[in-house]
Amino acid sequence: MPQNSPTATTLADRSVIRLSGEDVRGFLQGLVTQDVAGDLPVWAGLLSAQGKCLFDFIVWADGDDLLLDCEVEAVDDLIKRLSIYRLRRPITIIRDESLAVHWSVSGEQGIADPRLAALGNRWLGPEDEAASGWLEHRLRLGVCEGRAELGDLLWLECNADELNGVSFGKGCFVGQENTARMNWRQKINRRLVVVEGDGGERVRIAYPDLGLAVVHARIDDIPADALIPPWLAPVLS
Repeated sequence: MPQNSPTATTLADRSVIRLSGEDVRGFLQGLVTQDVAGDLPVWAGLLSAQGKCLFDFIVWADGDDLLLDCEVEAVDDLIKRLSIYRLRRPITIIRDESLAVHWSVSGEQGIADPRLAALGNRWLGPEDEAASGWLEHRLRLGVCEGRAELGDLLWLECNADELNGVSFGKGCFVGQENTARMNWRQKINRRLVVVEGDGGERVRIAYPDLGLAVVHARIDDIPADALIPPWLAPVLS
């Protein structure tokens, strides 16, 4: 993990959870949507049994440990949820307060965001000054994250396949059955999109200071003021 980062790169709304102990990759592999047995980082979701999003995060490796780059408001709930699945395994799941999540759009440090390279680079390291501009940058690229935006939607409705958030060849994960069925049928009727303005009646969350909102819309009724990035356009046509 890169050190000595420049100032003003910390994403203050993100935190880090550390999983350590016996076979943490095997433990997480059976739970989350993306393959964590290979190269990291990857973006992944932890779903309900019905395939709805509970949490999303980026998984990093630190030696034999795994690190979850997640929204700070979800840390306690995510630790509790993972602890339920842990059962009697000798695995420790804690918030790692020595690390913060960093971002830079310049690409001079860290590695490309696993969802979309245009988002910029990320890395983990000691906290420094809070970055600015991340939220608008992410939204204008049409990328949604966190419980306020993704909520309890079906994972594929969150554009998870297009943003490298699911592997259909890795084996079982929580919520796999419904997720795999939707993929096999290629029947995803609704999508999350970012729109200019307040989002109207379909708004999930609005960002008045930015003049942007996230809405959950039917494919055949995408708002005219939606921001449709190149990576999303093919599935909406």
